[in-house]
Amino acid sequence: MKNRPMRQRFGFAWEGIAATWRNERSFRTQTIFALVLPVVLLLLRVSAVWWALCLTIAFLVLAAELFNTALESLIDHLHPEIHPAIKLAKDSAAGAVLLLSISAVIVGVLAVLVALGVLT
Repeated sequence: MKNRPMRQRFGFAWEGIAATWRNERSFRTQTIFALVLPVVLLLLRVSAVWWALCLTIAFLVLAAELFNTALESLIDHLHPEIHPAIKLAKDSAAGAVLLLSISAVIVGVLAVLVALGVLT
């Protein structure tokens, strides 16, 4: 798989994103939020810094969900039985997604408060 042409590597990445879209409801939900985000940012008329911050955190959430899905798929394939160490690994990956999602909500709330003039 290494040293493949750039076009082929992009294809592999897109296949992973598409597979996660098909198989993970939370990824679909998070993607919809990320797609709506630019509309909300336009309506709020926030500065470029808030655009960058909000879009970065949205993409970090999606990337974390991709990592979580990859880890869960690999673990389930290699060791389908329930084991405490496997549960810890899967729960930890899900926890990372949760923490990033919480931070995305916090950043979103702050952006709204700035746009409304409550914060400067």
